[in-house]
Amino acid sequence: MAKNTAPRVVAHLGRPETPEETAARKAVDSRNHRQRQTVSNLIYALIATLGLMIFIVLIVPRSDTPIEPIVDVAAVAQGASVSTGRDLVVPSVPQGWRSNAAELRTTADDIQAWYIGYLTADDEYIGLYQGFETNPTWVAERLNKTLAVGTVDIAGVDWTVYDNRKSSADVGNARYGLVTEVGDETFILLGSAEPIEFTELATAIAPSITERQGASS
Repeated sequence: MAKNTAPRVVAHLGRPETPEETAARKAVDSRNHRQRQTVSNLIYALIATLGLMIFIVLIVPRSDTPIEPIVDVAAVAQGASVSTGRDLVVPSVPQGWRSNAAELRTTADDIQAWYIGYLTADDEYIGLYQGFETNPTWVAERLNKTLAVGTVDIAGVDWTVYDNRKSSADVGNARYGLVTEVGDETFILLGSAEPIEFTELATAIAPSITERQGASS
């Protein structure tokens, strides 16, 4: 049977298509088909990307604990001791504590101090300052100009106590603090940890302080 090659009758024209109309219709159909394919491909790509992201989120281990730098206090102290010509304290802290800072700090009036920042096992902060040739203003600024409430003996060292835990004022990091002086050095402990944790740190540096007391007597 011979194939029917009669021109296609277009309903809205009421007559067969001309070759030009047929070519134009096919071109429009081809363009629409490509556009539909492009949109479909885009949707598939978005779905695949979203699925990959979900997969990565599910398989990558996560922790609620913030990532913090762990500082090698002894290594930093070794270099800082050379530049200061001072014997810098490097406490042996309780298990679970970590240091996130260790550095020499110098104020605008050229008072230099060795500083170590500790986080306790409960993620509470204690900062240790070993200041050289300090003055009352330097001490007051570290403790946010708060007032002493008494004294305490810890491992043979007398400390002045600053307890601002119940204060409604903004005392910054000076929620609790301990201060002692020996020779031309001032040691300050301050932060948000519990007094018992301050006692642990004060006990750790007590041998260094009593050694200085013996040398200066």
